[in-house]
Amino acid sequence: MIPIYLDPAIARVALVGRGHLAERRLQWLRDAGATPDVWTDETGTTLHKTNDGWPNAADLAAYHAVWIVGLNSDDSRSFAEAGRDAGVLVNVEDVLPLCDFHTPAVVRRGKLTLAAGTGGASPAVARAARERLQSAFPESWQTALDEIATARAELRARSASFDELIADARTRLAEHKLI
Repeated sequence: MIPIYLDPAIARVALVGRGHLAERRLQWLRDAGATPDVWTDETGTTLHKTNDGWPNAADLAAYHAVWIVGLNSDDSRSFAEAGRDAGVLVNVEDVLPLCDFHTPAVVRRGKLTLAAGTGGASPAVARAARERLQSAFPESWQTALDEIATARAELRARSASFDELIADARTRLAEHKLI
């Protein structure tokens, strides 16, 4: 696996699906700062569709990544193949052969994002790792990171070296009793 983080301000993402798992994935994407286009045939749920009907290949080509959730295997395969043919990264929830990437378990502490993944081998193990990360990285990491980011900008403006930036960050983490 190659871990990457997509910037939701730049990467166009979509959710294609239905049901409570699609609602959960939509919330996960929103928690990450994304505003995905939603393609669904459901009404009256939190999956307020962005578009009418299901996407075609040309529609899918507009995205960098697409999550497909809660559809039958034929529809999932069809959307996954159309997405891949269009050069889009595709994730079909819980169908490993149709996934170009896997969605990790995530802990967010402000701008600090920690992810645990198993390449789809066991979501339960990724969840257990996330729970461990939640304990190991308390909410105070957010405050420390905000302070370090401000100090970093000031140090860079004064042409501080990379080593000076690292030393300052470590000192501030120690002051917050995080290392």
